[in-house]
Amino acid sequence: MDTKTSCEIALTHLKNKQFITAHTLLLDQAESLKKSDLLKSALLYMLAGECKTRQGKPSENEIKEAGDLFLKYSNAKNSTNVKGALLCASKCLLSLGEFDKAKETYQKAKSIILTPIQVTRPVVIVEDSAAISMKLKTYVEKLGYSEIHLFKNGKEGLKGCKDILSKNKEPILLLDMGLPDLEGDVVATKLLKEKTNLQIIVVTADEKTTVRVHNTLSTGVSAFIQKPFTLDEVKKAIDVAESEYSLLQ
Repeated sequence: MDTKTSCEIALTHLKNKQFITAHTLLLDQAESLKKSDLLKSALLYMLAGECKTRQGKPSENEIKEAGDLFLKYSNAKNSTNVKGALLCASKCLLSLGEFDKAKETYQKAKSIILTPIQVTRPVVIVEDSAAISMKLKTYVEKLGYSEIHLFKNGKEGLKGCKDILSKNKEPILLLDMGLPDLEGDVVATKLLKEKTNLQIIVVTADEKTTVRVHNTLSTGVSAFIQKPFTLDEVKKAIDVAESEYSLLQ
C-alpha cells in the first residue's frame, strides 16, 4: 500500500473516532518516511499525536518527534520552506512547554522574508461583534485576500465553513472565542474533526495563559490573536497559517 492510500485510510479512521487504529497507521507511516521525507514524517507524527489527544492520552512523544523533524528540515541544505518548518517547530515546542526554545525558534522564523505570492484562499471570519468583524475584514483585504465570508455566530460559522470545505476550497478561519451560541473551542473542535489540517486562528480578549485559550490551542489551531489587535498582529497570525498550509501541500 502506498503512502497516500495509507494516510487516507488513517484519516478515515481518525474521522470515525477509531483513534487506536488511526494512530498505529500514522505512526507506521511517520517512521517509514523519517529518512526520505522529513516534512511528511513530522506532519504524520503530529496527526498521530492528535489521535492520542483524542483518546485522552499524553502525546508528548509524537509532538517531540515532529518538532525535532521540523528543526532538522529547517537546517537541511536544500530545504525550500524553512520558515514554515520553524513555525511548526515553534508550535510543537510551545505544546511541550519549552517556552524559551519556542520563542527562539519563532523569532528565527520571523527573520526570514518570504517572496509574496498570489492570494487565492478564502478567509472565514466568525465574530459576533459587527465592528470587530469589519475591522478584521478590512485588515484581511489589505493583506491581499478578496474572498471573505462573515458569520456572526458559531452555528452559522460551522455551516458556512462546511459549505466552503465541500467545494474543495482551503479556507483560513478567524474564530472568535466568545460567541453567543457556541464557544469558539467547540466550533474549532467540530471543524477539526471534519478537516484535521484546517488553519484556524483564534481571536479573543482572553490572555494566552487562560485555561480556555490553552484548551483551544491544544486542539490544533494554528495561531492566536488577542484583542485589541493591530494589522501587524493579524498579518503575523495569517503568515503562520499560510506557512502551515504550504507544508501540507
